[in-house]
Amino acid sequence: STRNWIHSLLLYGTLLRNGPGLFSVGNTSYKHWFDGMALIHSFTFKDGDVFYRSKFLNSETYKKNIAANRIIVSEFGTMVHPDPCKNIFSKAFSYFMNAIPDFTDNNLINIIRYGEDYYASSEVNYINQIDPLTLETLGRTNYRNHIAINLATAHPHYDEEGTTYNMGTAIMNFGRPKYVIFKVPANAIDKEKKKPALRKVELICSIPFHSTLYPSYFHSFGMTENYIIFVEQAFKLDILKLATAYFRDVNWGSCLKFDKDDITLIHLVNRKTGKTVSTKYYADTFVVFHHINAYEEDGHVVFDLITYQDSNLYDMFYIHNMKQDVDKFIETNKEFSRPTCQRFVLPLSIDKEAPPDTNLVKLQDTTATAVLKQDSSIYCTPDTIFEGLELPGINYKFNSKKYRYFYGTRVDWSPYPSKIAKVDIATRTHQVWIEEECYPSEPVFVASPDAVEEDEGVILSSVVSFNPQKPPFLVVLDAKSFKEIARATIDTAIHMDLHGLFIHDKST
Repeated sequence: STRNWIHSLLLYGTLLRNGPGLFSVGNTSYKHWFDGMALIHSFTFKDGDVFYRSKFLNSETYKKNIAANRIIVSEFGTMVHPDPCKNIFSKAFSYFMNAIPDFTDNNLINIIRYGEDYYASSEVNYINQIDPLTLETLGRTNYRNHIAINLATAHPHYDEEGTTYNMGTAIMNFGRPKYVIFKVPANAIDKEKKKPALRKVELICSIPFHSTLYPSYFHSFGMTENYIIFVEQAFKLDILKLATAYFRDVNWGSCLKFDKDDITLIHLVNRKTGKTVSTKYYADTFVVFHHINAYEEDGHVVFDLITYQDSNLYDMFYIHNMKQDVDKFIETNKEFSRPTCQRFVLPLSIDKEAPPDTNLVKLQDTTATAVLKQDSSIYCTPDTIFEGLELPGINYKFNSKKYRYFYGTRVDWSPYPSKIAKVDIATRTHQVWIEEECYPSEPVFVASPDAVEEDEGVILSSVVSFNPQKPPFLVVLDAKSFKEIARATIDTAIHMDLHGLFIHDKST
């Protein structure tokens, strides 16, 4: 039985997931899937049983929208204007206040940890602390009260001591625009729970923009034992368009543009000293949202990420696209770039005597190149590992270390993931789990308590179906064989989510 299987796995803890869960309020509706109000849900494993819980994030955005019985706070793909019943002075004030956006706190992307505090997070300056067991919203924190940034990623890294590393962007009111790398120590704990862990934030370094008015958009970054890897891509935010979006009646999403004629800059920052490696590494243009992993080997930094040839991914998630029949959507949207898992390799020591156009990569297990150019810059080309996978995850004990396996959802030309996949980088082969009419979420790897091998553990994924006869369920896969070993059916509707994490029960 499912209960016996889960009990035998010694699986104790909570899988926390976050994603958009409410798309209409009153007579108003969001236009983009990434705009839906955050709904957090959890699966708690204890003594062989699985307990399900869900709760809307009680953000200021949620409270305002529900109180007004209409959407009154703008989101990424939905720009909202004053209530038509307001007088002209109220309208004028609303326009003035939106000249510099005060972003929504609808934190729907991920669950992140600072110290021992857990937060629902998106990519703006607000995060909302939650209780990981009850899912209650405990209060809102503004990054800007602790560090000078307007935006921050929802994909931090954690080292073995528990320190959290993250990146943000300073674009308004903070002097010269820059990217900011920071960390929050593991011991940033307030025993009385009255002060946020962010009060102990430490600046690692800042990096000036390649284009002053067009900062690069970034959703994640890479980290090795000694370095932070920041890919300054040609997918950019137009600051002037952002500041005037409200007046021009366009959404914030339209302020992102892909400059295919630019280059991709790759910054290496020593995460212990904060110094940026002076070598200029660059590549052809691509769009990246998710890094997979990174590590150092024999004088090289190796990093894997998922790339696209254009920025059309966001368009796929407009609600009118998602409501199309899947087969019709695939047929009419084959021009969308497929996600491609690629490996880049950066040599750390540059042979000054090497002639131009020399490939400086010495590793034998990759076709990635790093070619020395006349001006001493390094032009990088990637090694393609796999095509058609997103929402990647790894055994996090191998984060920043050489690794062999990663997991993700298989996607084709559709907004709906159809399979869970395990990719073996060494053999360039993959395994899949699939069930008809079912759509799995991002797979989360949980290592066995006494694991020796990298893929010794289980994969957890919540699965939904558009067939009303198929109830949603949590699937448990053996990460090694990729066979299903258990599932827990959920007697309620659940939503397609985005990201999350597994919190081990330390009392067991």
